[in-house]
Amino acid sequence: MLSNPATARKGNLIAAAGMTIAILATIFLYEEGGVKLGNYGWIFGGLFIGSVVGTLAAKKVKMTAMPQMVSLFNGMGGACAALISIVEFDHLVHNYNPEDITFFSLLDGTTLLIIISGLIIGTVSFAGSMIAWGKLDGRIKDFSFKGQQVFNILLLVVLLGLAAFILIGRPEETKLFFYVILALSIIYGVFFVMPIGGADMPVVISLLNSFTGVAAACGGFLYDNKAMLTGGILVGAAGTLLTILMCKAMNRSLTNVLIGNFGGGSNGAGGGAKQHGTYKEISLSDTAVLLSYSNRVYIVPGYGLAVAQAQHACHELEKLLAEKGVEVKYAIHPVAGRMPGHMNVLLAEADVSYDLLKEMEEANDEFASTDAVLILGANDVVNPAAKTDPSSPIYGMPILDVELAKNVIVNKRSMKPGYAGIENDLFFRPKTSMLFGDAKKVIQDLIAEVKNL
Repeated sequence: MLSNPATARKGNLIAAAGMTIAILATIFLYEEGGVKLGNYGWIFGGLFIGSVVGTLAAKKVKMTAMPQMVSLFNGMGGACAALISIVEFDHLVHNYNPEDITFFSLLDGTTLLIIISGLIIGTVSFAGSMIAWGKLDGRIKDFSFKGQQVFNILLLVVLLGLAAFILIGRPEETKLFFYVILALSIIYGVFFVMPIGGADMPVVISLLNSFTGVAAACGGFLYDNKAMLTGGILVGAAGTLLTILMCKAMNRSLTNVLIGNFGGGSNGAGGGAKQHGTYKEISLSDTAVLLSYSNRVYIVPGYGLAVAQAQHACHELEKLLAEKGVEVKYAIHPVAGRMPGHMNVLLAEADVSYDLLKEMEEANDEFASTDAVLILGANDVVNPAAKTDPSSPIYGMPILDVELAKNVIVNKRSMKPGYAGIENDLFFRPKTSMLFGDAKKVIQDLIAEVKNL
């Protein structure tokens, strides 16, 4: 059901119901050595607090802050997996018999390996997700220094070396190093995400999501909990596949995303990119006439639409044009916005029909026969430099071929570059007209103009 937007909501509810059953079954049916779980007050107290916080957060979050919430909640999953590893390692140390010099060798070595893996992966996911949340929320700026990738690699080697030492050592010798791994994993998670540019954040969020899934699967293995193990594997696999698809959509390897610093550091948004050529503006009345008398119109939503909370006004404009006999569709780029599927979620909130949402390949086939394209806050995903400028950092990235349409109207607040921090040649082309202003107000005024025709 999750593979189709029309059934995704129902599939999500079924998945949530299944997880609720799994949690209750674990609480009331699980027993070890004939003893069932206790501490029901603590367990249900935690469930109650978490449910209240989660429900309030989900209801109050704005669509523009949805990527931040996804990153924050994903980080909480990583933290939980890391805490499980800490607790289980302490149990191992507590049960250690100093007279038994073969204590660790008699243990299932795989179990100890899973504990350490869950600690490293879960902690990296938590720390990285918190940095991603801060960057998406504008609280943390891109940061990198010369040799940072070498530093990250060396830090990872040290982590793996300490993990190996714990696997072959004795408890009294390794407990301190276990917590050193915890601290170094936090540092690695921070420096892992810090240099990655804003335009790559959808890929990073997807990758961190897969990390959390793998870490959760480690917990399922430790507790022999089939539901937790299966759920973690599903999340890890889905996150990995989505990461691969996102990289494919950008025509870049995952290594290039993690090292390329696309849209970050000195290339940050708004950084001094040079404008080339001249652009022309279009009035609201001229835009209304052009759209109303077109046969086919494509709307390209971007982060600017989300910031302005203009999705409902956009849907109203779409319906108004449809009443005039105009065929209106939405072109959705895979990495538009700040998280995977951001634009789909945004438009679904406004009850836009799923049938009108066209993926990049399908939309590109129709742009040549489109009378007008209305771009609302999108920038990098429609930049022709991806096809024409080998020196551009987005060169080779598949884009929406909006320049093939007869007319292109771009709504932006200003001529500042997009999140990747590079100039867009599309704005200076003969068929392109700029319509400046806040997306919501512009669309509302445009609706009034269309009604008066």
